Amino acid sequence: MSDSTFPEAPTASACPACEAAPMARRLAASGALEDKPEQGALMLSLPGIHCALCITTVEKALMAHPGVRSARVNLTLRRATVEAEPKVTAEALVKTVNGVGYEAHEMDPSALSTTATDRQGRELLMRLAVGGFAAMNVMLLSVAVWSGAADATRDLFHWISAAISIPAIAFSGQPFFRNAWAALRHGRLNMDVPITLAILLALGTSLYETAHSGEHAYFDAAISLTFFLLAGRYLDHRTRAIARSAAEELAALEVARADRLTADGEQTVDVADLVAGDLIRVRPGGRMPVDGVITEGTSELDRSLLTGETLPVFAEPGRVVSAGEVNLTGPLVIEVTAAGKDSSLHRMADLVAMAETTRNRYTSLADKAAGLYAPGVHILSLVAGLGWYFYTGDARLAINIAAAVLIITCPCALGLAVPAVTTAASGRLFRKGMLIKSGTALERLAEVDTVVFDKTGTLTLGAPELDASESHDREEVALAAGLARASSHPLSRALYEAAKAAGIEAAEVSGIIEVPGYGTEGSWSGKRVRLGRAAWVGAEPGHKTAAWLAVEGEAPVCFTFTDRLRPGAEEAVRNLKEIGLHVALISGDAAPAVHAFAARIGIEDVTAEALPEQKAARIAELAAQGRKVLMVGDGLNDTAALAAAHASLSPASALDAARVASDLVLLGEDIAPVASAVTTSRSAVHRIKENFTIATVYNFIAVPIAIAGWATPLAAALAMSASSITVSLNSLRLK
Repeated sequence: MSDSTFPEAPTASACPACEAAPMARRLAASGALEDKPEQGALMLSLPGIHCALCITTVEKALMAHPGVRSARVNLTLRRATVEAEPKVTAEALVKTVNGVGYEAHEMDPSALSTTATDRQGRELLMRLAVGGFAAMNVMLLSVAVWSGAADATRDLFHWISAAISIPAIAFSGQPFFRNAWAALRHGRLNMDVPITLAILLALGTSLYETAHSGEHAYFDAAISLTFFLLAGRYLDHRTRAIARSAAEELAALEVARADRLTADGEQTVDVADLVAGDLIRVRPGGRMPVDGVITEGTSELDRSLLTGETLPVFAEPGRVVSAGEVNLTGPLVIEVTAAGKDSSLHRMADLVAMAETTRNRYTSLADKAAGLYAPGVHILSLVAGLGWYFYTGDARLAINIAAAVLIITCPCALGLAVPAVTTAASGRLFRKGMLIKSGTALERLAEVDTVVFDKTGTLTLGAPELDASESHDREEVALAAGLARASSHPLSRALYEAAKAAGIEAAEVSGIIEVPGYGTEGSWSGKRVRLGRAAWVGAEPGHKTAAWLAVEGEAPVCFTFTDRLRPGAEEAVRNLKEIGLHVALISGDAAPAVHAFAARIGIEDVTAEALPEQKAARIAELAAQGRKVLMVGDGLNDTAALAAAHASLSPASALDAARVASDLVLLGEDIAPVASAVTTSRSAVHRIKENFTIATVYNFIAVPIAIAGWATPLAAALAMSASSITVSLNSLRLK
């Protein structure tokens, strides 16, 4: 091998992952190489699973791993919880999952909430079942009373109704009672306050009437009201995925331990114990546990989770690294500059938490309606009761009429107005490949006037592919594939996959070694061959993403790559513009690549080389201009922006933290339905407002009837049911 053909290179190291899984999987598995000594429970994130077959495949693979006692996969959370012997490491489990074709990376169970995943849903369903059973029985007794039962028979049926209704309402109505008490304790009103008052007043007056052999009791209305509203509350809950904190997910991605270099050798310590100036070793495939500076070693770093850069960057002594970056090919020694709560990853989690808090202050249409409706209902009931008391002097009659006003005007229709529409809209969006995660997502999405896209992994698939416009000799492709299959570099993987797809068998290259940060080299037909960086093989670097093949004594050959466009990307941008939205692109990639891509897809407002903080700041800047922003992104570097935006959406392939921070998740690869989500949300909000109008008109009719004293229990129950059914039927029109 002549020096003129191949420049001097650093000492080559044996490839640490010659037969490893594709690069995309190794990136997702970053940080999983640290051992977890003396720990029986390990948690893996599985961002690529999507069906029952995925669950079965992953669980079988994990259970077959030596030392694993049990493995359970949660499809909703996309996580696997593994009970194993102390000798079993997260690294080994990640490799096992990679081996069956799925992405995986370690998560820290201590950083995640241990509460039951759907306790609220199970609680609501249980209370709904009790309320429904009690309502049916009380209604049967009421039918007997309405049919003419009198005197002792009527009183007996009323007492039986009381015996059924009171304990059932005490149990089933707790969600309303707790919310009402919390609101009153803080000096405000919400929709649950008039609901609670109506239920309690109905029970109180009914007990009084029953004790004095009165003709009318409201037990049926009280229990029916509880049942209807619980049904609405449960529908609302079912439209949303389990609410978890994106900041919590980011914290779980932090590396818990590091290998500190001391005078006595390596020592595994908690990252929280590291201080500035400590030296740590990060092995190939490991995620950076701290912010620091490289002091020894050469490698390549994947910064895509933090910056969105699609290609690895060269790592050498003196380069600054950040927590969360992935070391790809060679071991590095890092001098710590910031660790734990001072690291860039932890600061990003804090930024996300602040953004989530801000967005949670959004007031829903239902809450706005409650702010106007609740005081009005209370005032009307009080005025009706006082008016009848001063007019007749009969306190019993006055209290009955006040209770009737509260019952007949109780916001059952208003309580169903939002969840009924949300259920219909979420079903429509699900059929188009989108899942709603937030209870107020539709309302916020309907208000957006600006859509900001991330590039890599969002409008593109974030995976390089060999440029099809170039032609290469089959022998060149075979030789390049022979070197590429021994590397986990994303360009090498793309080149090898392209050769396989073209039916070209990889050449047999012997003595392959990987030089961290540079490429792979070996021997073929008695000649030294290299595949890697332009400077390393003696070629002139170009402006395109490329890998160079050089055979000893011959001119280097260039293989260029492009980032694959996500299906429906151009259609999504075009449709969003057609419905009057401003579309912008913000990316962490280099400016030339971002601007070229924007011109290709038709976006004029472009921001390149943006760090995570800058993305969130750009969203805040647009918000300060009065814009309502929909952020669409998929990476760790997008998480703060997703949480800060007025509404947010991420693909199902996105990192866990990004999916959690988003209001909607795109289930398939096609991104075209984004515009449809906006139009559907606008239609949904229109239906919600129609439902509020129906409820208001109903109250205008019902209030005079109740105040006049004509609202018998039967009339109150029928009127309440009619308004609820009307609202539900109007909501179904959205389908």
